[in-house]
Amino acid sequence: MAANKIVDVDRLMGAQPIRSFHIKLVLFLLFVLGFDLRRAIAAVLSCVFLLAFPVTSPAAPARTYPERNVTIVVTSAAGALTDTLTRAIAQRLSEMWKQSVIVENRGGAGYAIAAQYVTRAEHDGYTLLASEIGFYTTQPHLYGKDQLGYDAEKDFVPVAGYGTIPAALLVNPSVPVNSVGDLIALAKKKPGALTFGTAGVGTALHIAGLELENLAGINMTAVHYRGAAPALADVIAGHIDAVIMGPSVALSSVSAGKLKMLAFGSEKRLPQFPDVPTIAETVPGFEASVSFGLFAAAGTPPDIIEKVNTDVQKIVGDPEFRKKYLERFAVQPVPGPLDAFAQFLRNDSAKWEEVIKAANVRIE
Repeated sequence: MAANKIVDVDRLMGAQPIRSFHIKLVLFLLFVLGFDLRRAIAAVLSCVFLLAFPVTSPAAPARTYPERNVTIVVTSAAGALTDTLTRAIAQRLSEMWKQSVIVENRGGAGYAIAAQYVTRAEHDGYTLLASEIGFYTTQPHLYGKDQLGYDAEKDFVPVAGYGTIPAALLVNPSVPVNSVGDLIALAKKKPGALTFGTAGVGTALHIAGLELENLAGINMTAVHYRGAAPALADVIAGHIDAVIMGPSVALSSVSAGKLKMLAFGSEKRLPQFPDVPTIAETVPGFEASVSFGLFAAAGTPPDIIEKVNTDVQKIVGDPEFRKKYLERFAVQPVPGPLDAFAQFLRNDSAKWEEVIKAANVRIE
């Protein structure tokens, strides 16, 4: 019987003798009770190893993020509101994270140059995209499959919104119009003669111009730039006639008489500008705004996305920041939590899909 056997545990263990009396006793009892000794030894050794060298799970990425510099790639040229807000937020994030947050401008081809750059980077949260949300909500409806080299809804995930601002119809003072009605009349008198600037094909500025053309029954000529800032500069210089864009960076030029602000693209007049009409007062159904936010490449760890979202919400919700950067530029809040921001984007996408289909616009 097993009880009569002499068991040399140390010999069975070969080069790994067990020196603990208590462990030897446990093994002997297991053997007496009929357990296979070698399996018992293996099980006990595993327990001993785990106790001696406990396995610790790696820290969640968000707990240590960021451990190095973070780069935010902006779809616009320097000086545009997307750039201005991103730089202000990046500075605050740097202070919160104790890491440098670098802003790079990669405007051009609508939003495509910047977006493609981000998709080629590691999907680890260290390279983010700052853009007008049109990159996610309008551009996909303008291009055929595989034309852009990425699928915005599949290759990117929303991270955080900055805010939204109604677009404004701005013209050079030399253009002989003082209202939306005047501009429409001039465009009908001279089809294609009026020029309007955009931040690139398929951008919010471009779509707003197409919406105005479609609803007002006019034809203008679009001139595409690498961002809103150079488009605005050329309106001020008189190289093109008009632009429909967020007015924040243009307000000083309006005050100086270098631009005429004919109307806003909001549904109602803005409290800050009660004497400026809406485009919808002349063209029913017109509504155009420019919203801004951060996106990450699909596959970025969800807890990192959640951390960035939470921290950006803290920044844009800070009273000092709101007064200095948002209220000053008439920027209104957008839904903050991830789910709410994603739904905001879906609603905007559905709206512009209808506008683009109605205008029968397709970029081949």
